[in-house]
Amino acid sequence: VKMAGLLRVVSRGLNQGVARRLYSSSAPTTKLFINGEFVESQATEFIDVHNPATNEFVTRVPKATQSEMQSAVDAAAEAFKSWSQTTVLTRQQCMFKYQELIKANIDKLAESITLEQGKTLEDARGDVMRGLQVVEHGCSITSLQLGETMSNIAKDMDTMTYKLPIGVTAGITPFNFPAMIPLWMFPMALVCGNTSVMKPSERDPGCTMLLMDLANQAGFPAGTVNVIHGAHDAVNFICDNPTIQAISFVGSDQAGQYIYERGSKSGKRVQSNMGAKNHGVIMPDANKEATLNALAGAAFGAAGQRCMALSTVIWVGEAREWIPELIERAKKLKVNAGHESGTDLGPLITPEAKQRVLDLVKSGVDEGAELLLDGRDCVVPNYEKGNFVGPTLLNKCTTDMTCYQEEIFGPVLVSLEADSLDSAIETINKNRYGNGTAIFTTNGATARKFTQEIDVGQVGVNVPIPVPLPMFSFTGTRGSFRGDTHFYGKQGINFYTQTKTVTQLWRAEDAKDSKATVAMPVQR
Repeated sequence: VKMAGLLRVVSRGLNQGVARRLYSSSAPTTKLFINGEFVESQATEFIDVHNPATNEFVTRVPKATQSEMQSAVDAAAEAFKSWSQTTVLTRQQCMFKYQELIKANIDKLAESITLEQGKTLEDARGDVMRGLQVVEHGCSITSLQLGETMSNIAKDMDTMTYKLPIGVTAGITPFNFPAMIPLWMFPMALVCGNTSVMKPSERDPGCTMLLMDLANQAGFPAGTVNVIHGAHDAVNFICDNPTIQAISFVGSDQAGQYIYERGSKSGKRVQSNMGAKNHGVIMPDANKEATLNALAGAAFGAAGQRCMALSTVIWVGEAREWIPELIERAKKLKVNAGHESGTDLGPLITPEAKQRVLDLVKSGVDEGAELLLDGRDCVVPNYEKGNFVGPTLLNKCTTDMTCYQEEIFGPVLVSLEADSLDSAIETINKNRYGNGTAIFTTNGATARKFTQEIDVGQVGVNVPIPVPLPMFSFTGTRGSFRGDTHFYGKQGINFYTQTKTVTQLWRAEDAKDSKATVAMPVQR
């Protein structure tokens, strides 16, 4: 039993040395990462992590003590003194090495994600790749962190600005993207000259720990990035600690609003990505084959556990006649453990998450929706204890139903109908969320009308999950975001830097020409 956690880690493809650094050998316990070292926690309370496909125990995560969390912040504060003064070229070289290491270890990272989070290996690799793209973009820091100058704003006077690091930052990440979202945070913080304290999800911290091992190999100095574990107390510590200057958060509405309010009250910058209800609008003139394939993947992929999942569809006019064909596509999707070949969607993260999905589906039926596809009784051979729910479709839903109002976060598609594009736009704009939406059409005027009139931060035209690449920023709005500055891209750089403006006067008449004196100096 004592070696069970270690053996599972080794089975992911890690060598014994890496496994022992990340995990305790005396008990299957995930370590902390403080000042460049993997540290055994002295915690007395732990959170168990289970494989979602089997519900077998994988590891336990410590609820870090107050002194351990303070040690992480102290290490980050001490490291900031020197790291903030390193050259931009030094930071860039670390990022070059880091992206190389992530790319070389993508399979190990993906295997860790599948073990603890449950998504398919292919999807887990995509999780890593989307985070890697942010790291790669961060390698352009020599351009991204440029300031501005203007000469002669007045006689003999010039003004220039510098983008400077802000200090110790913190990141609080969700369970659904164990690689991508941490990589949205600490690499961008570090490459701007800051230091970081990360609190990964207590449900699947393994990938973050692997990323810390790679950060050491990449040459990031000790203390520049640290990891603590825990739940509510760790969140409160981050929000209240006076040394931490900024908090990045991705997760649920309740937690995101709480962190935004408590962190802001403590004088911190906060960027908080929260819940979503992303609508796909299907026009009758859309390319049917491409649209139905895109819709099935975006609604049911990753078992619906994406903040940008296309969880709601609005069929405009005759497009509603395509519903039976969508159901046939959904039925062909293979539900299985994430590491099994050919799997299209894996399990939900916990039994509690599964039960919540089942309850929301039942509420839809009770409130009058048509259950055209029911995945609630999904049983996967050899994985009978897994948290599986098959693709599910609730049709003829209305906006007052609980299944529409709540973010289900499962493989459930809520289906509505509209007589016109105007009606569909009105429905979406009345929803409290503003994370993402998509329209499927072959008409450019229709697409333009939609993109102009829709009040949502990220819009796809024939693109089901319009998550921007990192040269842009992730721009959810309204109830999906709290804060002023978004993740990655130019806005990410702005979040992790502060602007210093220098105005200087050098009078022209003070410039003196002098020529070398060759005569013998004479004392006078």
